[in-house]
Amino acid sequence: MAADLKANAKKNQDDLATLQEQIATLKAELKEKKKNTPKALSLKVSQKGALSVYGLGRFPVTLYPGQMARLLSIKTEIEAFIEENKDSFSYKS
Repeated sequence: MAADLKANAKKNQDDLATLQEQIATLKAELKEKKKNTPKALSLKVSQKGALSVYGLGRFPVTLYPGQMARLLSIKTEIEAFIEENKDSFSYKS
């Protein structure tokens, strides 16, 4: 009886160790996948009626429609500025 309990306990410890290894492997795979997958952007209307862009960073970027229109109206200038200064910027995913 005692031998059976010891054998059972040993088997359970081995099973637990195997499961813990599998969990660690899966966590590492998930972390790597998240790191390599860009977050999808989404748009929402805020409670105050502004446009919020989610997925660029930790917090949403929120602009009122007029502000967004002004920003989009100089899209070409922004792209040119980025190109001219690309060596000075830091890049994040």
